Amino acid sequence: MAENEDHHIRTGSGDNYRPPRLGASRRYLLGALIGVVALYLLFFMQLPFFIFMPGTAEAVGPMVQVKAGADAETGSLMLTTVRVADANVLNYTAALFNKYQEIQRKESVFREGESESEYSQRQEYVMLTSQASAIQAAYRKAGVPFHIRHEGVMVLKTVAGMPGEKVFKPGDVLLQVDDKPIGESNELIDYVSGKKAGDQVKLSFKRGDNVYSRTLALQLLPQEAGDTSAPRAGLGVVPADMQAVAADDAQKQITIQAGEIGGPSAGLMFSLEIYNQLTPGDITKGHRIAGTGTIEADGTVGVIGGIQHKIVAADKAGAEIFFAPKDLTLADGTQIRNYSDAVARAKEIGSKMKIVEVSTMDDALRYLQELPAP
Repeated sequence: MAENEDHHIRTGSGDNYRPPRLGASRRYLLGALIGVVALYLLFFMQLPFFIFMPGTAEAVGPMVQVKAGADAETGSLMLTTVRVADANVLNYTAALFNKYQEIQRKESVFREGESESEYSQRQEYVMLTSQASAIQAAYRKAGVPFHIRHEGVMVLKTVAGMPGEKVFKPGDVLLQVDDKPIGESNELIDYVSGKKAGDQVKLSFKRGDNVYSRTLALQLLPQEAGDTSAPRAGLGVVPADMQAVAADDAQKQITIQAGEIGGPSAGLMFSLEIYNQLTPGDITKGHRIAGTGTIEADGTVGVIGGIQHKIVAADKAGAEIFFAPKDLTLADGTQIRNYSDAVARAKEIGSKMKIVEVSTMDDALRYLQELPAP
């Protein structure tokens, strides 16, 4: 009997079976494979979330240039940003336990059918329109005559299955249709509306520094549910007007280079910086002044998102003053809290910044006018 039991062990049969031991090289390869999979799951597998957190507070002065010489600033005007990160398993888990980080589903940030690249392009376009509004508001306040120049139509996104999807990319600027210059989106829409599906149009467009020309056959545009209007032909692009604000006096012309910063929320701080460069004196008076808020061409300041993150960014940058848009109550009673949330976050982090409520560019300028030099 003892011989039989010994036989079972050697042959690998019976209840006493022991699997062969892995060689060192196989164990190493298996461990490496498990490590690679773990690294992928932790760092590279994206989750359907964005993580919002404090970004930066950056001086606006170097971003704004005027041909005529401007007085030197003894302080600084700073825009503030929110950092947005794609979520992976590791940073998502960390964000759950960090009260200064905010998790949002991507679908709540994107518009219906919008891709991530199209979202980025929309943010870039919104920044450009915000800059144009800031220049107009500052020109009006400084008494600088100006005019608006139309510079083509930007493609924000394309419609799936339509001819434009095969040719255009978000950010392309349409310049001509059938050799007819396109200044505004209405001109393109009106021209195409007189045609039918199957008709061909020749389009000239700019992508980066290059200009291209393509001929496309129009198709019937998809209609939304409940739309009873007659189907019409089109290209299948979502257009947005490109405008430039030009000073009548070329020496007062403003240009803005904001790099990769997107969105409309730097409008107020751009308008203050432009005004400071166009007028005698220095409205900063040596202070470090941060803020946020959209701006309309008439100087009205609008609410923004993520102000609680911007307070943290401004405090870390050593800002003494922070301009926050006034809280807004919508017609349905919904309240968008900007000033209140800014005050609450500043108190929470123990910041010594003075939070100043503003609803117009004039509110900010009046506060700065009464501000003593440090």
